[in-house]
Amino acid sequence: MSRSVIEPFALPWLLDPPEDLRSQLKVLRKDAESDAGDLRRLAGYALDLNQLGQMGKAVAARRDDLAASGLRPLRLAIAATHTADFLVEALPATALRHGLLIDSYQADYGQTAQAVLDPSSALFAFKPDLVALAFDPLALGLASPRLDEGGGEEAVQSALDYVTSLRDAVHANAGVGVVLQTLPMPQTALFGSFDAGQPGSVRWMVSRFNARLAAEALGPGDLLLDLAALAETVGLAQWHDAARWHDAKVPYALDAVPLAADHLCRLLAAARGLSRKCLVLDLDNTLWGGVIGDDGVDGIALGQGSGTGEAFTAIQSLARDLRTRGIILAVCSKNEESNALIPFREHDEMVLKEEDIAVFVANWTDKASNLQHIAKVLNIGVDALVFLDDNPAERERVRQELPQVAVPEVGADPAQYPLILSAAGYFEAVSFGDEDRKRADMYAANAARSSAMQKIGNMDDYLRSLDMVCSLRPFDALGRARTAQLVNKSNQFNLTTRRYTEAEVEAFEADPAKFTLQVRLEDRFGDNGMISVVIFDCGEEEWVCDTWLMSCRVLGRRVEEAVLAVVADAARKAGAQRLVGEWLPTPKNGLVEKHFEKLGFTFAGDLADGGTRWVLDLANYQAPDLPMVIERADELAGADA
Repeated sequence: MSRSVIEPFALPWLLDPPEDLRSQLKVLRKDAESDAGDLRRLAGYALDLNQLGQMGKAVAARRDDLAASGLRPLRLAIAATHTADFLVEALPATALRHGLLIDSYQADYGQTAQAVLDPSSALFAFKPDLVALAFDPLALGLASPRLDEGGGEEAVQSALDYVTSLRDAVHANAGVGVVLQTLPMPQTALFGSFDAGQPGSVRWMVSRFNARLAAEALGPGDLLLDLAALAETVGLAQWHDAARWHDAKVPYALDAVPLAADHLCRLLAAARGLSRKCLVLDLDNTLWGGVIGDDGVDGIALGQGSGTGEAFTAIQSLARDLRTRGIILAVCSKNEESNALIPFREHDEMVLKEEDIAVFVANWTDKASNLQHIAKVLNIGVDALVFLDDNPAERERVRQELPQVAVPEVGADPAQYPLILSAAGYFEAVSFGDEDRKRADMYAANAARSSAMQKIGNMDDYLRSLDMVCSLRPFDALGRARTAQLVNKSNQFNLTTRRYTEAEVEAFEADPAKFTLQVRLEDRFGDNGMISVVIFDCGEEEWVCDTWLMSCRVLGRRVEEAVLAVVADAARKAGAQRLVGEWLPTPKNGLVEKHFEKLGFTFAGDLADGGTRWVLDLANYQAPDLPMVIERADELAGADA
């Protein structure tokens, strides 16, 4: 498909599926010796509804193999006031594209309220991790105009009350978050353009409902799927299918199902910490038109005065905006570095500046190797990278060498790059706060720390030169969203990899049987923000570690020793005699297999799932001298750190 014109329901950032998709799926479904990982590869193509259904059968047949491949499991219950069967059918295959292995349950048609309000319903017996509540204007009383005075506002309030009552029932009966969705605008109008300002018109009520839903209806752990925005992007005339609605109460055209499924799965993946972190940019014909080494700074196309130049400015503007919301930017270009830097330093219409780039790599090494280098410098996985490159040969090689890297199929028209990159949803977010605003700066500072380490050489001297300040305090409302974010996305330095919703994190704050820590680190290069989360279960004689995770960007800084000192001191004061830690293995956390051993714990036996158990006798523990200042909240004052 040409990327010069994007079809309404296309997934243009993905390649078209292979012609022998059906035969490949048949082999994967029936041959237990075949590589189930190939299902994840095939899920990365732009599949239609029929193909998603075929792949879903293969996913069901190879579920055990997929579960062992590192996918994040998620149990999703769906309670809809309309027919959701087609969406449910598309989810298992779509989820693979986003690193999820979804089990789903769908409440019976017309039984939304009954399923949610009854704590003994089959929906809750399913034990979901999240419940998606999907409504339509008819079920909410918003499908017909209310032109009597105050009638429109009354209808909106009634709809919100109904939605929030079901939301509260999910919270109470299952203790999990809900996925709410905005309502697409109707295609028809009663007054024409005047609808937008006429209280009680259907368009006015739907618009008012959507705004209030987003502002008022989301509690801790809840998610918002903006179907209204998706429908507007597609086009309402394409989105709505009146015949399908009248015939089977399907709320949108069947061709829209793969796109709707992708948007739901990317949202669920973001809630599980699986969004990408870093946008890696090629330079020539990606950030500007032309080749800087051949055309010179005056010969490249960039900026005002031509459509082509403005298209490249738009690409840079999107990249800059992504950095503003915390996405890391890097450069990976086949170029002489001295030439590659010229536009950043000399071109008046460069939107991106040299200081915006956390890692700048311009050489003649293959790009797959350079991408691995960039990930290593930033201390993130290659699966956190998105690589934007105009060259189809380079894109294909990276896909082959590093299938974990997201490589959008942008085509040849730079004017479409921002739309395709944005539509792909690689950087989907479920929250935004100060930590997110600072993230790009944090990673840039971390690259500077690596450079400083190379200059100083001696680790002890290097650590003391950082002027580190480590702050520790219990969980609280201020750090709740970031705590939940770390719990759900940290994989490598994570001893148990237990996942908790924001609502569960909030419950821990008031639980006297839980000892919690949120840890922050600052140094002379900048503020790293919250970098560690710790939860211990407090028994009379022993405290057992439920969760201990840390951002890999502060590895080797001895923060874990500071954490242990504070935990040990608090446990002693509570009368405990020992700390107990467990390492539960996952495909990604081998890094911390010896974590407790390094901290002085004694091996206490193997666990049934391949993990290990460790014990620290508090009577023999002595806090170390650390190369940092320790700042503790009042509740932790007196810790021997």
